[in-house]
Amino acid sequence: MALPVHKQMTYWGIATAVFLIVLWSLGHVLLPFVLGGAIAYFLDPVADRLENLGLSRIAATGLITIAGLLVFVLMALLVIPTLASQALQLFNVAPDYAKSISTFLTERFPSLLDESSTLRQSINTLGETVQNRGAEVLQTALSSVASLLNVVVLLVVVPVVSVYLLLDWDRMVARIDELLPRDHRNTIRMLAKDIDATLASFIRGMGTVCLILGSYYAIALMLVGLQFGLVVGFVAGLVTFIPYLGALIGGVLAIGLALFQFWGDWVSIGLVGGVFVIGQVVEGNILTPKLVGSSVGLHPVWLIFALSVFGALFGFVGMLVAVPVAAAIGVVARFGIAQYKQSLLYRGLSDRDEG
Repeated sequence: MALPVHKQMTYWGIATAVFLIVLWSLGHVLLPFVLGGAIAYFLDPVADRLENLGLSRIAATGLITIAGLLVFVLMALLVIPTLASQALQLFNVAPDYAKSISTFLTERFPSLLDESSTLRQSINTLGETVQNRGAEVLQTALSSVASLLNVVVLLVVVPVVSVYLLLDWDRMVARIDELLPRDHRNTIRMLAKDIDATLASFIRGMGTVCLILGSYYAIALMLVGLQFGLVVGFVAGLVTFIPYLGALIGGVLAIGLALFQFWGDWVSIGLVGGVFVIGQVVEGNILTPKLVGSSVGLHPVWLIFALSVFGALFGFVGMLVAVPVAAAIGVVARFGIAQYKQSLLYRGLSDRDEG
């Protein structure tokens, strides 16, 4: 005989509470494993396709690992040092840009920006704060022994965890399926399939879109001649997973920097703006429809809320698990609404009376 509903809810509530407590107390320890699991999940379809081509799971995992190592080496030698250097330079020149804003506004609106005005002091303070805090954060992250140890741990543990999880992914899924409660097996499988479809569309699809757009913005802006093009492209690509936010932040940052660097050279400024216009056209008409699909199931507001809540409660690890949890909650909520609309609580006796 199946357990009563209230007992089942109690057990699932306890399991959820234990999960949240572990996430809160061991977040820093779980980070490499969460990252490794995310990478394995992202690459599992690639391994499956290689298996369909005739490779064994071990050979497919080995091929993916070698390709990943080559990409990492190229990133470490070519991209990461340049990115860090440009980021430090951007923080260092922030006060100069603040002064340029003050000069620009003073020339055109002298009554707004006298030496004692609040706006003038706010702009100068903002530039100095960006310089001091930004450089301090980057230098601390790069020079701190603890940070270096954490980076080393991530660089060693994450690839190892990813390889092992990718190698055993299908077996793990089969073992989990064996442990499903018999009475609810079909329902759980259906919900898990919907959650996987949502995550596949969002994480794999949007992850690929972010990578493509970030690379495009960085390369195109550097070719145009923008001084901090790599940083702008990195930032724009990183936040592209939130619709419109990546283009907004990247576009404002790039055009703002272009105005300082190319003031008077309207062709160069127009080229910088054109880079983002082309990026948005390609993303909206080609990349997102092809790689993500028309219905992801994650509303931007819900996604931002989940990232904010989990980030505030559980830190960086919370932000990593926010998207899967948000997807799962969304799928379960839609399933609950569908069940509610079929229940007597929603339909009442009206259907019977009409019949």
